[in-house]
Amino acid sequence: MSQYIYQLKAWPTFIWKDEELILPLSEVRHKQGRLLGKLEGLGFQLREEATLETLTQDVIKSSEIEGENLPTDQVRSSIARRLGIEIAGEITVNRNVEGVVDMMLDATQQYDQPLTDDRLFGWQAALFPTGRSGLNKILLASWRDDAKGPMHVVSGAIGKERIHYQAPEAPRLKREMEKFLNWFNGQAKIDPVLKAAVAHLWFVTIHPFDDGNGRIARAIADMQLARADGNRQRFYSMSAQIQRERNQYYDILEKTQKGDLDITQWLLWFLDCLNRAISLSEQNLSGVIHKARFWETQQSATINERQRSMLNKLMDRFEGKLTSSKWAKITKCSPDTALRDIQDLIEKGILEKEEGGGRSTSYRIITRDI
Repeated sequence: MSQYIYQLKAWPTFIWKDEELILPLSEVRHKQGRLLGKLEGLGFQLREEATLETLTQDVIKSSEIEGENLPTDQVRSSIARRLGIEIAGEITVNRNVEGVVDMMLDATQQYDQPLTDDRLFGWQAALFPTGRSGLNKILLASWRDDAKGPMHVVSGAIGKERIHYQAPEAPRLKREMEKFLNWFNGQAKIDPVLKAAVAHLWFVTIHPFDDGNGRIARAIADMQLARADGNRQRFYSMSAQIQRERNQYYDILEKTQKGDLDITQWLLWFLDCLNRAISLSEQNLSGVIHKARFWETQQSATINERQRSMLNKLMDRFEGKLTSSKWAKITKCSPDTALRDIQDLIEKGILEKEEGGGRSTSYRIITRDI
């Protein structure tokens, strides 16, 4: 009996039970349409802000799955600059962040372009700008050669890795990737969302690179989901949801790799995960919508750049309480200037003092129905 699905004679002829997928697929497609319709009616600027928020989460969470924590402000700044979206403040972005952003934006903004060997080589090179994964030198612009032994797909911290399966041998990779890319770029008779799920599984099974396979597999799925939406603007993050369900993700991958070519259970898990991702996006994007409507109500107010920057920070998951000393530190102004900025916003009915206060007076945005 074969140990892994790629060792089966019928590989890669995947099969599934359509009758088990009809309802979950219909629900996902309905939610996709409802979310896209809701945001289409909110104006271009708001959709840009929603896309910025979603792509930021996509990049950060996909990296977290691999144990890498990227600075949110750098990721957001890098994406905004590439999409031509103005945000307050200039931030220096390191090249590791730039590389991940390059890959994700190429996948989602150029979703209608063919996926090729060269494009995938570029994505992997962008993920590892030094040619190293940690301290280890890796092959770039080439499929892995297994010079250091078989490729094992693992999860967990260094020293506590869990091996989920062993990937196909290096001599098979060129032929395996030709089959995959021909299928991905072709007109397969399959729902576009299901195609994203199959593409993710197929690529991660081949595992063609020395490193970066998981992030690239998720980028390929995002690329296909953009094709399914027919939209470069992204309003939900599959990677963020996978990160929340990381243990289940690795469990279903391992179970599928050690099963047969009936991948119904993998497709059901993928659809359920995507369903939850879309539901959560509606909740997360409510903050974006709230911020946009807040600024609509303040169009006639005279607000300086320090004030605008701090008000945006308060609406973007500001940590702790806002005090005049924090204001001065963040905006790099004097304590007197910080107090004048705050007092001006209080007089305009935008900020108010919080109750209690303790040793330091704190402030918050006045909550209204906007």
